[in-house]
Amino acid sequence: MVRRVVIAGWGQATQDKEPSHSLLDPLGLMREASLAAADRAGDGRLLQSVDAVLLTKTMSVQYQDPASRLSRALGASPRLKTVARIGGNSPQCLIHKAAGMILRGELDSVLVAGAETYYPRNANSGGEPSRLMSALDHGEPSDDMVGSTPLEKRHGMWLPIHGFPLFETAFWAESGKDLNAYLRRVGGMWAEFSRTAAQNPFSWTRTLRTTEEIVTPTSQNRYIAFPYTKFMTSLLSVDLGAAVLVMSEETARRFKRSADRFVYFTGGGYAEDRRRFMIQKSDFTWSPAYHSAVSKALERSGLRVEDLECFDLYSCFPCAVTMGQRVLGIGPEDPRPLTLTGGLGFFGGPGNSYSLHAVAALAEEVSRGRRTNGMITALGWFMHKLAAGVYSAIPGPVFSDRFDLEDEILPPVGDAPVDVDAEPSGTGVVETYTVVFSRNNEPEYAILYGKTDQGKRFAANTPAEPSRFSLLCTQNHVGRRVRLAYQKNSGKTLAEFQE
Repeated sequence: MVRRVVIAGWGQATQDKEPSHSLLDPLGLMREASLAAADRAGDGRLLQSVDAVLLTKTMSVQYQDPASRLSRALGASPRLKTVARIGGNSPQCLIHKAAGMILRGELDSVLVAGAETYYPRNANSGGEPSRLMSALDHGEPSDDMVGSTPLEKRHGMWLPIHGFPLFETAFWAESGKDLNAYLRRVGGMWAEFSRTAAQNPFSWTRTLRTTEEIVTPTSQNRYIAFPYTKFMTSLLSVDLGAAVLVMSEETARRFKRSADRFVYFTGGGYAEDRRRFMIQKSDFTWSPAYHSAVSKALERSGLRVEDLECFDLYSCFPCAVTMGQRVLGIGPEDPRPLTLTGGLGFFGGPGNSYSLHAVAALAEEVSRGRRTNGMITALGWFMHKLAAGVYSAIPGPVFSDRFDLEDEILPPVGDAPVDVDAEPSGTGVVETYTVVFSRNNEPEYAILYGKTDQGKRFAANTPAEPSRFSLLCTQNHVGRRVRLAYQKNSGKTLAEFQE
């Protein structure tokens, strides 16, 4: 018998922003979303017989064995319970895992869920430690917590907001446009994401933002790290949860009550970049892992890019969407939607679990007959871990029952990491950069990545001069030559521009 995989149910939960005595924690939001998913699948009781519970890693609250806790809350006794590693790619990867087990006949029904409760409701919470990275603050760091090298951290590059602007500045340089023209293009794309979020009942914010509002620095929209203002970054302080039920088609048919179309998972792909860290990359405008993941997903689904009707391209920052467009060959005039939720910047970015919301949104579109198919992409760290999935009302070919296992053990893709000079001297050329700002909207420091005259990668800071920061934030300095001086006491390199 041919086994096929369907997204049988999906649910989302958005917690009210107002203070309340009955606020849910992430597990509470997962339970709420799971019940909605079961109801959508046709029978709320089916959760009691689910074979597996797979969770994304919650970052806002520390849990011991959250998969078991959610299972008990749902009255379930699954044979398999697991929590994914850190990474925005993890929801799509968990669906791959579920699909592989279903295709091999190991399981018939899998619940995939995730949630965060980041939103601060206490008026005095300004003095409290941020919960955004609380899951990283306990115990020894595991490998999935590490996004940058010690050398990068010494130069102030360790969070996503420090790294993704480096991609954006490189795209800006490549465009040949002046800053205003470039930002109008990027801001226009982001304004469309805002429009989608404004129409989504599950969005954390439904405030429609114009291009000018998004790209213009103000007291309410300060620079975070050039060229990104606040409205160009992920909206992390959210309380959002989502769940999807992945099932064999045969099992799903036993529960289905509505006349809506089935949503088939027709192909997925996963890849990791051999050049894991930003400092190891030779090209900041291309991602071999992104290209590999989407190519696998398309091949397994039997579809071409031009056959797809819509996308939800991972949107932690604008450059991630631009990279997705590039690897898929989607031109700027392509009318197909690039987001179905409104993206992490407006719909909300609940830690590792955002893409579950994207899958739920696409499943709703397909099941209601508004779209025939679409693709979801998801990424972890700095374009390091990439996942893609294709969902359709049409079953398509039966892809390998081993694809998830094969993708997990395949070696990373792309060229070898570039050589790094940790103590450079002499001169070099800037390849990309960003300027990091304080909460007072003042530039704090600049991070430069480039190549020495010997062809080795360097990371550097510039002197903390307001005039230099101003120039970096108005004119593109990619391609400029710098003189490098390694400072032994701090372990940092100082870069002075040559006139």
